[in-house]
Amino acid sequence: MKIFTATTAHNHLLALTLTGLLSGCASDTPPYRNQYPIPQPRSTAPSLPHIAAKPTISQPPPARPYRSPSANDGSFYHYTSPALTGTYANYDSVRNFIQYMVQKHGFSERYLNGLFSQANRLDSVIRLESPAPSPGPSRPGSWSRYRSKFLTDAHINNGADFWRENANAIQKASALYGVDPEYIVAIIGVETYFGRNIGKTCIFDSLTTLAFDTHRRNKFFTSELENFLLMTREEDYDPRQPVGSWAGAMGLGQFMPSSFRRLAVDFNHDGRRDLWHQHDAIGSVANYFSHSGWRHNNPVAKPAGRSNDASVIELSTYEGNEYWRVYPNFKVIKSYNNSNKYAMAVHQLAQAIKQRVIHSGQIVGSAGTP
Repeated sequence: MKIFTATTAHNHLLALTLTGLLSGCASDTPPYRNQYPIPQPRSTAPSLPHIAAKPTISQPPPARPYRSPSANDGSFYHYTSPALTGTYANYDSVRNFIQYMVQKHGFSERYLNGLFSQANRLDSVIRLESPAPSPGPSRPGSWSRYRSKFLTDAHINNGADFWRENANAIQKASALYGVDPEYIVAIIGVETYFGRNIGKTCIFDSLTTLAFDTHRRNKFFTSELENFLLMTREEDYDPRQPVGSWAGAMGLGQFMPSSFRRLAVDFNHDGRRDLWHQHDAIGSVANYFSHSGWRHNNPVAKPAGRSNDASVIELSTYEGNEYWRVYPNFKVIKSYNNSNKYAMAVHQLAQAIKQRVIHSGQIVGSAGTP
């Protein structure tokens, strides 16, 4: 399973920018609960160190997307029309997709006509999905350049603060899913700078554009659009409210809609899965790693000499090439984003944040003693 993340886009095109907040309100327990329960531990929870919780910094938490009472035809969103109008009025592909959603998933045709009549084709997304070909072989030092984006004092300090501010949730997720806590933190750091850079593009507009106005991966994005509409119905989101990356990734962990539906969890037990909320994002990232085969307290990567061994990777720096022996947990990180540089950035940021917290004297034993 692959998640197309905001960092994937950042790696190639540096496309993400700081997002605005979303508005929202509480509602009844959504219908996903029986289909997508929070998994129970596979075995006795490992004994893990944790961080003493830091008082919450006085700042507003990420706002939640709009949520409304259930209605079969979606009319409470004011999306209803007898016919398809607007930008996509003459797209047979959109009409066929609407009929598919009506017949397979029981959506109201009037609702989808009204919704797609408000869809915007995003030229910027078309350009990002169809980049110009590379002018030639990459210059030496690609790992040095990539690393410099994430292994900064700001990332490390903010990562340590994020860990302290969410210490209880991170410790709980680590114990429940058997995932080392520093890697939960580092994924969120690399993906969205700990929630500061979750993207500002309307997910519905971006996925509609990618599904019906591009060709390279239109089948993939059509499937993600299908999952997005199902997700918004299951979670009672207004489909035009969630924002994220230009490629449709959402929340602090940048899950695509299919991954949201399979692996997002209601970790704070407030009756909804909300990846824009820190605790739900923490639990969901840990759940993703667990399902991908993470092995607690096992190595990720270690320096190695030059070798033809398949478990040794080569990374280009300004000073020459680095060689690293990688382990199964490294491949788990790559299941999030299939890039050696990405996985190494997550690994090194995780270790740097952990050391920064240790040196602060705020890691304590799981029983609450130093």
